[in-house]
Amino acid sequence: MGRLFVVNLEGKVYSCKHCKTHLALSEDIVSKSFHCRHGKAYLFSKVVNVTTGEKEDRLMMTGLHTVADVFCVGCGSIVGWKYEMAHEKSQKYKEGKLVLERFKVSGPDGSNYWISHGRHVGGSDADDV
Repeated sequence: MGRLFVVNLEGKVYSCKHCKTHLALSEDIVSKSFHCRHGKAYLFSKVVNVTTGEKEDRLMMTGLHTVADVFCVGCGSIVGWKYEMAHEKSQKYKEGKLVLERFKVSGPDGSNYWISHGRHVGGSDADDV
């Protein structure tokens, strides 16, 4: 295994909640209206310090998408997914962008997002973009 190079970001940083590795800047958020099985998720135009898993087709709330899970390079935790391909024309804007699940990352102020046990959020996609 080679040497691990980690990018350190400056500004309002979202980081892995397990190992604190920097993942994204708040200025790169495209949308905060996404949801996953753990609650809120944010769509980012750029994310660093992640590796991408195998591509697979997933049927989400907004249709069929080809996605790949993304993993933190610091600890290997799944932190979200990348949209490789959108099969519906109206969803093409997602291609190449990444979603970070708020349950799995710390916010710029160090806050963590906790799920409400009395609430179930189905699917893993945007409600309204």
